[in-house]
Amino acid sequence: MFLKKSSSNSTIKNVVTLNVFSDKSYIYKDDTLAPLQKFSYNTGNFITSYISNKDLITTSVNISRNIPEEDIDDILDIKAYEELGLDQASNYIISSYEVESAGEEREYHIFVAEPERLDSLFLPIKQETKYIDLILPAPLLYKTLYTKEILQDNNTHCFVYFTQHDASVTLYKDGQYLYSKSIEFSLEQIYDKYCEQIGEKANEEEFYSILEAEGLKTINSDYQENLMKIFGEVFITINDIVIYAKRAFDIESIDQVFIGSERGPIIGLDDYSQNYLGLHSTDFNFNYNVNNEEWYIDQLQCLMLLSSFEYMEDETAFVNLTMYPRAPSFINRASGQFIIATFAAISVSLVYPLTYLVGSYANEAKIYGLSSQDAKLTEESTKYKDILGKKKKEIKALDNKIKAKSTIYDNKAKTLIAIYDKKINYKLKSGLFHTIADELTQFDVHVDMLSTKDDTMYVSLVSTDDRKFTELIKYISEAHFDEIKEIDIERINQDPSNGYYKGLLKVVR
Repeated sequence: MFLKKSSSNSTIKNVVTLNVFSDKSYIYKDDTLAPLQKFSYNTGNFITSYISNKDLITTSVNISRNIPEEDIDDILDIKAYEELGLDQASNYIISSYEVESAGEEREYHIFVAEPERLDSLFLPIKQETKYIDLILPAPLLYKTLYTKEILQDNNTHCFVYFTQHDASVTLYKDGQYLYSKSIEFSLEQIYDKYCEQIGEKANEEEFYSILEAEGLKTINSDYQENLMKIFGEVFITINDIVIYAKRAFDIESIDQVFIGSERGPIIGLDDYSQNYLGLHSTDFNFNYNVNNEEWYIDQLQCLMLLSSFEYMEDETAFVNLTMYPRAPSFINRASGQFIIATFAAISVSLVYPLTYLVGSYANEAKIYGLSSQDAKLTEESTKYKDILGKKKKEIKALDNKIKAKSTIYDNKAKTLIAIYDKKINYKLKSGLFHTIADELTQFDVHVDMLSTKDDTMYVSLVSTDDRKFTELIKYISEAHFDEIKEIDIERINQDPSNGYYKGLLKVVR
């Protein structure tokens, strides 16, 4: 999964990923990603972090292809001030990258951050580590999923991610960043909204524990009802963003929605998203082949790690908002170059008379040392070759046994799961259909005809007001969202003879 570091970064041995918003940091060392408890100055560490979407100002601009390369940065800075209405008297951290385009003009995505905000977030860390190599805009973290070929770059994807202090919706099309927006539903805000709904301060630890372990499918009815109301508001907001993005960026359809949070997947949220948005939705939880001992790592930490390795290969392909770069290497400093030049001049003046003397002693010592090592190494080589041959045979035999046992285990596990599902999870469809039929009377809706086929129920409804059909569908969707796959009403007609509305309700279990 991870590429080797380029020769220009040969002194870097570890990668540190830092989330300043949650105060969680990890270090990738010896092919393992582990929590980092304390920061220290170590030039062998490559330090990466990100700035959240709500702390960024973004825009897209077009410029002429005739502008010389050396003038582009200045033009983009001017464009950023003009397009975003920035204060001309203030300095901002501005970075950009070019969008692949074959049009008459070059298109750039521009990202702007306020230095004061960066200092408030990162300066305490910089004082301990002395530098921060890379600060990425949060919306661009997802780009590595395409460059690493974890996702295909020929689709349109929507990423919805909840952190403790921010929640954002980000869209990518054909592997390229398109649009992002923060929404007022961070995990912290969701907790506050929950407390408002119940009219008291809930136990925060218990709330997050249930959200992480049971999600929207919790057996606690009070939690479930209130969480569904809150996430109903969440997806109304997301739906508005999706509608805007489709219109603004000429998107025909969104192929997949990925939903996740820094605390882990929220159970049932992908199904709830699919019912609300009508888009294929899955958990945001990819396999990055990262060795770690924790059951779940914030996905943004993993994306920072992947981005760090890509950045070390090609810095020009990234937007970097850091204000705290590491000091130049010794040979690139003015003082270092002076010392090197002085030492080189002295060495040149001494090199000729010492060449023959040193060379003679060096050759004799080398010949003696190599002769002694050759005998020892030959003996050790033969010994270890024999040991490796035996171990390979043992490993092959054990692998065959493991494979046979695994096949037996998998077959038995599938059988037990099927038996359990039949005994525990199977519900008579007649019970659900009876419940729905009984609920029709609550909305002053009458049944003209009822029929079922396989797992589908068709009900011919009659009412004095067609809005009652809409209220009925909304109620059934919310009350039985985990029991039904589809609900729809077709052919709503008004009988001119008596003014009654008729409609055909379809419920698929």
